[in-house]
Amino acid sequence: MPHRKTILITGASSGLGMGMARRFAAMGRDLALCARRLDKLETLKNELEQAHPNITVAIRPLDVNDYEQVFDVFRAFKAELGQLDRIIVNAGIGKGQPLGTGHFHANRQTAETNFVAALAQCEAAMEIFREQNSGHLVVVSSMSALRGLRKNINTYSATKAGVAALAEGLRMEMLGKPIKVSTIYPGYIRTDINAQVKNAPFIVDLETGCRQLVEAIEKEPAKAYVPRWPWAPLGFAMTVLPLSVVKRMT
Repeated sequence: MPHRKTILITGASSGLGMGMARRFAAMGRDLALCARRLDKLETLKNELEQAHPNITVAIRPLDVNDYEQVFDVFRAFKAELGQLDRIIVNAGIGKGQPLGTGHFHANRQTAETNFVAALAQCEAAMEIFREQNSGHLVVVSSMSALRGLRKNINTYSATKAGVAALAEGLRMEMLGKPIKVSTIYPGYIRTDINAQVKNAPFIVDLETGCRQLVEAIEKEPAKAYVPRWPWAPLGFAMTVLPLSVVKRMT
């Protein structure tokens, strides 16, 4: 398995992106970090470089809904660092309301950020990897992608299913080639995005969740459920149980 020295992470100013950046920095990896909040990135860059003076941390502001900016930022990181070995498509939002309740704007914003912007990130990443003839694309989906879910997470679950299918199609295309594609399905990990979720079974703290995320990503699997217990067996159950049972679970 190749050593992935230089890692780009979107949505790196908070939550899973920031947590993964800290874990990879501790492993001695060079980082390309982007998010909307440049001040947060600057603080994180200073923290990581002080704790790990032998690594390089490059930062750039990025709103993933500005699709041209996605391509510009990815290409600029490639030019600055020479090569991008792994790109983690992590940026996303958790807005959403039940369909038909007058909140189309929130659902549309979730769909655009979590799917269309993820498509732009995958396009920009694959452009670089095809040119290099190497790389590892990591798409962060969700356990909610395994079934269509209801109410506030209806649109969210649909977008996460969409990016999982996008990644699987890419993985099929890249079989036998030096470009790897992984889909990661996190369960409940405590972040701002789910701070208001009342029903969050088996939730783990951010540090534990990010440690297990990085451990899974390092193995470069086709797909991984994180934390594996209990989400791997629960994921299987969610795909085969009738909707009436899944409704009670969620």
